[in-house]
Amino acid sequence: MAVLMDSDSRVVVQGFGAAGQREAMTGRAYGTQVVCGVTPGRGGQEIEGFPIRNTVREAVQEFGANVSLIFVPAPGAADAILEAVDAEIPVIICITEGVPVLDMMRVKRALTGKKSILIGPNCPGVISPMHNSRAGIMPVDVYLPGSVGVISRSGTLVYEAVDQLTRLGIGQSGSVGVGGDPIIGTSQQRALEMFEADPDTAAIVLIGEIGGTAEQEAAEYIKTMSKPVVAFIAGATAPPGRRMGHAGAIIAGAAGTAAAKQAALRAAGATVVENPGEIGSTMQRVLRERGLA
Repeated sequence: MAVLMDSDSRVVVQGFGAAGQREAMTGRAYGTQVVCGVTPGRGGQEIEGFPIRNTVREAVQEFGANVSLIFVPAPGAADAILEAVDAEIPVIICITEGVPVLDMMRVKRALTGKKSILIGPNCPGVISPMHNSRAGIMPVDVYLPGSVGVISRSGTLVYEAVDQLTRLGIGQSGSVGVGGDPIIGTSQQRALEMFEADPDTAAIVLIGEIGGTAEQEAAEYIKTMSKPVVAFIAGATAPPGRRMGHAGAIIAGAAGTAAAKQAALRAAGATVVENPGEIGSTMQRVLRERGLA
């Protein structure tokens, strides 16, 4: 079993410009079934060995695409997501940063009652090292097949955490970057639920950051989990009212501070790391203490 992607996943890349082409080739080299690209008006062409179609529906009908990876610029990203939803793509991953909030409100309404799962926007994507399946921008060379799931709002920090784990010989069952924009498709809690249900996952790293209450909501779910969680919250030194990095990383109340999130996670039973350089070693210790190493 895998979280969101496995060896049967068939990826269509929406927005087959330079970035889309680069990541399509990286995914193909990794072993992912990248079946085609979509760029309206360029259907029938072939680029770097990938057939191009005008619509996502064509990608579904002709190639059986069931994962969409979106590299469409912010002004058109919401329409790209909605096109994938309309084509009934089960997993939609939007890399684009800075999608307008009003556009994302429209997307959230459209997703209600649908079978599609949206990851992002403003995310590094999804990878399943156990199945050599990847849809995103994460560097594949830092990943190692194993049993630790990794969830993060930050792309850079997820790469750092995974690299630490790999250097210690701790492999990963999967990695999900939920995204750093104010409105995203899949919450940290929902990602935790997926890894909790995954029999190939023994433990989870959760990387959050200041702003909002998503980590507190995730903490409520952690109280019910059977698998250990090691958590890190970025932005502990950020001043209130100032956005740090992601559009969603802004403290606008006591609940959005790093301290509030850390306290909620500790109370829920998670092992909280205050130094990002200790994520890997802390997970190593937790695995040994739980007899999972």
